[in-house]
Amino acid sequence: MFGWLRTSLRRSAPASGAALASTVTAASAARPQSPLDPESLLRRLEWKTVRVLDGLLQGDYKTLFRGEGMALAELREYQPHDDVRHIDWNATARMQTPYVREHQEDRDMSAWFLIDLSRSVSFGSAQTSKRMLATEFVGAMARILSRRGNRAGAMIYTGLRTQAQRHIPPRTGRRHVLHLIDCVANTRDDQPSGETDLRVLLVDALQVVKRRSTVFVISDFYTVEGWEPALTRLARRHDVVAIRLTDPLESRLPDLGLVTMEDAETGEQVFIDTHDPAFRRRFEQMSEAREIALRAAFSSAGVDCLELRTDSSLVASLTHFMALRKRRAQVAGGATQSPQTT
Repeated sequence: MFGWLRTSLRRSAPASGAALASTVTAASAARPQSPLDPESLLRRLEWKTVRVLDGLLQGDYKTLFRGEGMALAELREYQPHDDVRHIDWNATARMQTPYVREHQEDRDMSAWFLIDLSRSVSFGSAQTSKRMLATEFVGAMARILSRRGNRAGAMIYTGLRTQAQRHIPPRTGRRHVLHLIDCVANTRDDQPSGETDLRVLLVDALQVVKRRSTVFVISDFYTVEGWEPALTRLARRHDVVAIRLTDPLESRLPDLGLVTMEDAETGEQVFIDTHDPAFRRRFEQMSEAREIALRAAFSSAGVDCLELRTDSSLVASLTHFMALRKRRAQVAGGATQSPQTT
């Protein structure tokens, strides 16, 4: 995480948001944390989050996730990578061009949560940390999916090895959701291990997730370079949504005077002066540049991105995202003049 920071400091540029996050919460990260009770959290999510989101999804669920169900979503022109078994021969005969059917994923949908739990995700400038935000998201979405009979699995990566630490096969039911919550909330890595390599998690998912699924990549995306091609390959096979965990202190540097910043993942420390206005301004500029680069990477991969902030409501963020996704699906459906089926 500090690799490019060293160069920046030599040029009198500010540190990264993740680095600041590691520093400001050095004391909080060191505080012992009691294990989270999955049952209590799920009850709270069911009352405050799942109930609201499940109501919003009534009638909209089929437009958000598509796959190989029974209900027809649309007809579109055949592409070289399409399965020939999905060709609609009636439409093909009429249009003199191969057309394939896309179906609603309304039965037996599988969802996978690829969860980055490296040490930078433990940061939170207020009461909610990025890890807690990830736990609530997984709990809420897994519960919504399981209530509809769909299955949810997870792969958890802490940055300690060259592959995901835990593979949790997709299952359904409330007990399975409790198991997912417990794994996300209470999986710990107590020692700095080196910079996060998100590519490891994505490549591992390419090998494990064979059947077309909805894949949620949950991370703060503070990682070494080279993860973008793996995300693109994953998006070609699956419906991928990037869940980006953020905190306000990662984009705006407060005036804290002289501080020692410690990289939570490597343990490396640097000494900086946050009282310098030019320093803070350069910090914000670099944060904006990183923001632009991430958006470009998601756009290039054809991946939707949902940003979850530690200072914002999970329900509000998910509601806004689902509304945008539904509206885009409706616009795309209206713009595409598909032939009528018989």
